[in-house]
Amino acid sequence: MSDSTHTVTVTGYSSGGDGVARLDDGRVVFIRNAARGDVLEVKLTEERARSTRARIVKILAASRHRIGPECPFFMECGGCDFRHISYEEELDAKLRRVNDALKRIAGVSARAGEILCTGRTSGYRNKAVFHSDGSSVGFYRSGSHSVIPIDHCLLLKDDLNDKIKTLRPGGDITLRSGRNGPDMPYEEELDGLIFKISGFFQVNTDAALLLCQKVREYAGLTGNGVLIDMYCGVGTLTLFAGRDAGFALGIEHDREAVEAARFNARQNNLPNVEFIDADAAEWNTHFELPDCVIVDPPRKGMAPGAVRKVLELSPRKIIYVSCDPATLARDLRGLSGYGISDICAVDMFPRTANIECCCMLEKA
Repeated sequence: MSDSTHTVTVTGYSSGGDGVARLDDGRVVFIRNAARGDVLEVKLTEERARSTRARIVKILAASRHRIGPECPFFMECGGCDFRHISYEEELDAKLRRVNDALKRIAGVSARAGEILCTGRTSGYRNKAVFHSDGSSVGFYRSGSHSVIPIDHCLLLKDDLNDKIKTLRPGGDITLRSGRNGPDMPYEEELDGLIFKISGFFQVNTDAALLLCQKVREYAGLTGNGVLIDMYCGVGTLTLFAGRDAGFALGIEHDREAVEAARFNARQNNLPNVEFIDADAAEWNTHFELPDCVIVDPPRKGMAPGAVRKVLELSPRKIIYVSCDPATLARDLRGLSGYGISDICAVDMFPRTANIECCCMLEKA
């Protein structure tokens, strides 16, 4: 690796939040903690044929979007990606990422025109996983598994930060805090619905409410339609939108989550909602064909068989919730016969590069 440095101008951001620029030879260079509009002196740290990575040696001219990070751990910790830029610039970067995927991968003209957010960029996380190196407790250093001792995280709810002081070195430690605080059987409340949580639940409860409200709005059920929610987890979206259905069915291939979902339906007095333990791609479709199908797959997107299953169900409307714009865009190409009626982004993870999408598809 050469010791020479390069002068570059940052023009945008990668999907992981790195600044993106080009070297004089045309190669793309990715630079952590860079802001769009920065003019930087950088040194290469990793070289490939078409791209490379670099670290900042000197900021020659700072972007107007650049701010001083509030967190003393930001430059080393891998938890946040965007504490060095304004929140307005972060939201713009995320919306650009969604719309670039729609155009470049899905090949569609539809664009997300809004990004829903709570406006709260700190104190929102209801969950954290701490690591230990045997002598200290903290988070992983960016790009490694070495531990940075942490005594306070700006992303976490106050009661979780209070718990950090009690942690002792050992294995990985998961902290969660719901409506009943930490150290209790984990529950959350969304719009009057109480959810017992087993496994996955959104880490930002207030933003999760915005997402659920958008899904319910998109579903547009009026009391007598049939709703199917694939990848339903503990039934959050199934119950939230299923309140408006004549019948709703949640499908999840995780017995513990299904049991929690059934409990949630009972405790919220929603007898019109049922749950089954089945693979999204292979379940038996002996139920009534749906008016609306919700899919909320993991980051890798839908399995090909699940895409075929949705097409087999032939609903009037599909609502696709995604935590990765690239896999969303890929799956949209497979959902032939459907077009995007509306799409929005939801900032579920402020100060990180992650972004949630909610897309409404209707038969073309």
